[in-house]
Amino acid sequence: MPEELSAIEIETAANPRYAVIWLHGLGADGADFVPVVPELGLPDAPGVRFIFPHAPYIPVTCNGGYVMRAWYDIISLESTSRRIDEAGIVHSRAAIRRLIARENQRGIPCGRIFLAGFSQGGAVAYTTALTHPEPLAGIVALSTYLPSAELVGREASAANRAIPIFAAHGTVDDVVSPALGRQARDYLAQHGYRLDWHEYPMPHAVCLEEIQAIGAWLGARLA
Repeated sequence: MPEELSAIEIETAANPRYAVIWLHGLGADGADFVPVVPELGLPDAPGVRFIFPHAPYIPVTCNGGYVMRAWYDIISLESTSRRIDEAGIVHSRAAIRRLIARENQRGIPCGRIFLAGFSQGGAVAYTTALTHPEPLAGIVALSTYLPSAELVGREASAANRAIPIFAAHGTVDDVVSPALGRQARDYLAQHGYRLDWHEYPMPHAVCLEEIQAIGAWLGARLA
């Protein structure tokens, strides 16, 4: 994986005080969620820097070894589980940590940085935030799952035990089943994490109602 991920950046105002690092899903790229920013309905102040990194190109085993943008290799897909390459998740976590450190250098502390992600990107957002050594502002986990509860269990950071979490899933998702999303929800609840859980009658996608709910959740924390 390259030392620093290339990314699209959007600032809602000059001199942003907050940052959202938003990770795309398997086979997409950073441009995938750029159109969401104006739909969030965030206040004009304080300014937010949205960072949409591009995952590297790697072969993905469950897709016949086809090379595509991916945060880690998925070996096989089952409705209620995934066989994944944990080392790949660790590599992606390191890359996201470098993005966090860059925001720190640009004047935005960890406590004002959110990690967001859809599908595979949400899995990396979960893993990175829950194991980050400094408190982060929150997690937005969309249509996703915990790729390795064992990794999170081993390396969970006390600094992020109280991290706010917005999690949402489509009830007719046929890519990442609702059961996988609920498994993550239940695991986190059992381990004492605060979780705002939302379900929408949609497939593996996002919907306007969900985006508006994310905007309200973020807006309440941009104080």
